[in-house]
Amino acid sequence: MYTDTERCVRAVRSKDARFDGVFFTAVLTTRIYCRPSCPVVPPKAENMVFHPSAASCQRAGFRACKRCRPDTSPGSPEWNVRADAVARAMRLIQDGIVDREGVPGLAARLGYSTRQIERQLLAELGAGPLALARAQRAQTARLLIETTPMPMAEIAFAAGFSSIRTFNDTVREVFALAPGELRARAARASVARNTALDDAPRTPGVITLRLPYRAPLNPSNLFGHLAATAVPGVEEWLDGAYRRTLTLPHGHGIVALSPRSDHIACRLSLTDPRDLTLAISRCRWMLDLDADPVAVDEQLRADPLLAPLVERAPGRRVPRTVDAAEFAVRAVLGQQVSTAAARTHAARLVAAHGVPVDDPEGGLTHLFPTPEALAGLDPDSLALPRSRRTTLLTLVGALADGSLSLGPATDWEEARARLLTLPGFGPWTTEVIAMRALGDPDAFLPGDLGVRRAAEGLGLPATPAALTARAARWRPWRAYAVQYLWATDSHPINHLPA
Repeated sequence: MYTDTERCVRAVRSKDARFDGVFFTAVLTTRIYCRPSCPVVPPKAENMVFHPSAASCQRAGFRACKRCRPDTSPGSPEWNVRADAVARAMRLIQDGIVDREGVPGLAARLGYSTRQIERQLLAELGAGPLALARAQRAQTARLLIETTPMPMAEIAFAAGFSSIRTFNDTVREVFALAPGELRARAARASVARNTALDDAPRTPGVITLRLPYRAPLNPSNLFGHLAATAVPGVEEWLDGAYRRTLTLPHGHGIVALSPRSDHIACRLSLTDPRDLTLAISRCRWMLDLDADPVAVDEQLRADPLLAPLVERAPGRRVPRTVDAAEFAVRAVLGQQVSTAAARTHAARLVAAHGVPVDDPEGGLTHLFPTPEALAGLDPDSLALPRSRRTTLLTLVGALADGSLSLGPATDWEEARARLLTLPGFGPWTTEVIAMRALGDPDAFLPGDLGVRRAAEGLGLPATPAALTARAARWRPWRAYAVQYLWATDSHPINHLPA
């Protein structure tokens, strides 16, 4: 969109927050870049140029606005819709691959040369993978500076910088303030508001932050689904927050996520602060916070039979997962059984094979076991039908040996084809993994019992083939249509717990 100057100027003049993160406004006279909804008086049109990313603005010599903080905008929804190399590269960069494995690691996961990846990202985003990762490191550094009492030296390495000097230079260049000045400014703003940076009291070792999103957001199905399907020991709903354990590259973490009127309150406890960027990225992915609900609902509302559902509760998101392999295992455990039975099966695996953790603030006890930990399972130890044991063991074996890869770099259609070759995998299991683990916004479950019941109640075709044909008009948002159809039922997944 950033190439459509006239449309961008209109968005800036109307301060339209829907475009925050979609493009960025750089002002030639001040050398500052802003989000479209920046509260300052818009500059003259001839003084505005538009960029597709914060990294592109920084690469062109612009610094972040101190009023609207454009580096904290929700991510572009475009990377959730597309499955091409650039979109997959952006999801991997957000997942921290460049910091952990460098540009060669990014290229290897995508199956391209480093030169091809750099050329494609530069052409579309105005910045290469190193610049995009640098912008992300700067955002993480700012977050730690403003929300924690950590020493600056610890923040530098936690944010992924190789040296304190690089950290200082980057912060000054991107924000036009030294790290100490950023912290002092945040403290003054907090005192002026007479409030802490978040609703919860400050606890040593706990990072509190706000996760932005594009309005509207309906928390009922999002948090209701996560809470109703929570695996005991790994997930729980406690005091109005969804809590779960996280397996991270440098250790583990525990996150608590609570819906608010204009953000998601997030409390993170990490064994190693270097995992902060990845933990935030996975939480945003799980809650689908970078979605564009206005575009989704506009498309679905065009169907007169779906329109009443959208009007009644707009802004539904697709509840996803923090770990694609974990969800694939849970999808197999949930085949042809109730939600309660699926939770019981998963809880047994967790208790027997998960890594124990301490949770002084709640009742979480384990990390979900990795495919490697499950690959040597004794089939007789599983309280499952023989065919499902075979399905589960084949799946974890393929995940453990790398012959099946599920994650940000996964090509959706290739993953579907590979999953369908595994014993016991049919369209329902494959599509629910594509929807909730891989994030395909067009994944569809025409054979799901809840979807068929809802379709019949609304006057939509109830047979899978006929419903699929009718659902063509909902593309590319059929996964969101499924959320609206599921919401017609009184199942606990559709309601926030009391």
